[in-house]
Amino acid sequence: ALAAAGGGAAGPCTLPVLLLFLPGLAAGLAGMLQPRDTPSRERRELGGLWSFRADLSPGRDAGFAQRWYRRPLRQTGPVIDMPVPASFNDITQDPSLENYIGWVWYEKEVLLPLRWLQGDPAPRVVLRFGSAHYYSIVWVNGVQVVEHEGGHLPFEADISSVVQGSPGSLCRITVALNNTLTPHTLPPGSIQYMADKSRYPKNYFVQNTKFDFFNYAGIHRPVVLYTTPAAYIDDITVTTTSSDSLGRVQYQVSVAGSTASSLSLSLRDQEGKVVATGDGPVGELKVLNPNLWWPYLMHENPGYLYSLEVRMQAQLGGALLEDVYTLPVGIRTVHVTSSQFLINGRPFYFHGVNKHEDADIRGRGLDWPLIVKDFNLLRWLGANSFRTSHYPYAEEIMDLCDAYGIAVIDESPGVGIKLPESFGNRSLQHHLAVMEELVRRDKNRPSVVMWSVANEPASELPPAAHYFKTVIAHTKALDPSRPVTFVTDANYALDHGAPYVDVICVNSYFSWYHDPGHLEVIPLQLTAQFENWYKTYQKPIIQSEYGADSVPGLHSDPPLMFSEEYQQAMLREYHSVLDKKRKEYVVGELIWNFADFMTNQGTTRVLGNKKGIFTRQRQPKAAAFVLRDRYWRIANESSCLPPAITSHSLFL
Repeated sequence: ALAAAGGGAAGPCTLPVLLLFLPGLAAGLAGMLQPRDTPSRERRELGGLWSFRADLSPGRDAGFAQRWYRRPLRQTGPVIDMPVPASFNDITQDPSLENYIGWVWYEKEVLLPLRWLQGDPAPRVVLRFGSAHYYSIVWVNGVQVVEHEGGHLPFEADISSVVQGSPGSLCRITVALNNTLTPHTLPPGSIQYMADKSRYPKNYFVQNTKFDFFNYAGIHRPVVLYTTPAAYIDDITVTTTSSDSLGRVQYQVSVAGSTASSLSLSLRDQEGKVVATGDGPVGELKVLNPNLWWPYLMHENPGYLYSLEVRMQAQLGGALLEDVYTLPVGIRTVHVTSSQFLINGRPFYFHGVNKHEDADIRGRGLDWPLIVKDFNLLRWLGANSFRTSHYPYAEEIMDLCDAYGIAVIDESPGVGIKLPESFGNRSLQHHLAVMEELVRRDKNRPSVVMWSVANEPASELPPAAHYFKTVIAHTKALDPSRPVTFVTDANYALDHGAPYVDVICVNSYFSWYHDPGHLEVIPLQLTAQFENWYKTYQKPIIQSEYGADSVPGLHSDPPLMFSEEYQQAMLREYHSVLDKKRKEYVVGELIWNFADFMTNQGTTRVLGNKKGIFTRQRQPKAAAFVLRDRYWRIANESSCLPPAITSHSLFL
């Protein structure tokens, strides 16, 4: 992405100070339960139009120097309407905003219900962001309430003390957001200054990255205000096991705001029948003849979810407070052997996709019609899984994975870790913190069957050994119940991180990036890839990426690169090898990519990456039908399934 800083006196010495962020307030890892309406809690989404202003000053620092957060943003200068959630890049006709790097400012004024501000004790009022990319500072009525680094995970602040002093007044929420990436962010990047004044304008700089998707920025997921009682359920952790006719749900509940509380729990099935009860902060619920959580196409009733109702009563200042929270729970187990990936004790084969949160106009912004369309396409395709390439996806997407039985490899934003300096202690500490946030958010989801800590890092570099040993051990300590991996494109003999993963995930593009145009090399090279990795590590393998660009409507026979026929032919060559190796130790295949997506401009990218089997507008290319035939055939090898329905009206 290119950004001309414009005129002014600020030079290379001052600009990075702002772009490398202000000193942050480290957020303590309290609970991060997804906001829900319950008998004791209310939530209000703040989507719609926000006021927006990009800081176009040479140092991108005018907003801080002039304290834009101290008064309504419209009083600081010209503002425009900006939809939330959405990326800001593609909303206007301004090319400087499309590729803007630096601080942008958002503002929303809301009126809070009086019942949120009164009472003894008054309820907590919490402001929560589903995600904002990349670094956020938030003020309420001019008071700073939270800072957060990272563009793909939620953060929140208790704003009760700020808003309860002025009932009936507008509550002004101001957000300063910076999309600059550095060698120590996740994902990493770097700012490069172009000093040759005969070729570049004054103060000209570019943002360089080592990943192949557009660095969309903005408030990408819902902003929510929600309430809890002053004493409240802060966090819930659930793990499940099952054997024969008994399911076990181990739970741990933490309460905040009171030291004198009691807890009762009830687990209900989908008909509302209570199947188990418990009390206290730690315990186990036993379910006779449980309905297990199964992936799509692995069982006639996939994605079965129970409801765990947690009820707290607490004494606070002479008042008896009650809080209720309901958590969806799927009972399932995950185990990995030297050659199999087992869900509920049965071999599971990932026939799925890699995705992106990406679409026309809204960029990476959450969009319900798009989400539902994508899930309908996944089920039409016969896909049972996807990887959240290359960052954690929205909670709303993960909810549907739980409900529909789509197995997820949940990936951190650790993409583009290529430079030696990105393996240092500063980067490592941030990566550990990101994994803590990711596990905290998604630990209770049955759809999440494996964590991925990174994609295509330079794992052939010696520092990668300590780096990935540490990140993977930390993730396993946070969650011992799931396998952990990272996705590699390194040579099997040189990869310093692979010894520490539970499942080998390999990306390869034979006849595309290697030997381009030569489909005939795929059988030999892909077979050697699998055999070398398995001989070295004796671990199950997933072909975590493979594919070819195709321009929709471009045809060539014999197949030539970028034609729909070439994409089909490459898939079939890969599939012939996969069919042999999945009888041995290959446990999955994930096509790159589900849909075309935007990238930085470049001589190999014509309006983005065209490796989708669907266009960016979600229309199928020829390869989608190849993959659909294959996935339904693999699914129907399982005897528990009804005969495949191949009609296009399957999900109408």
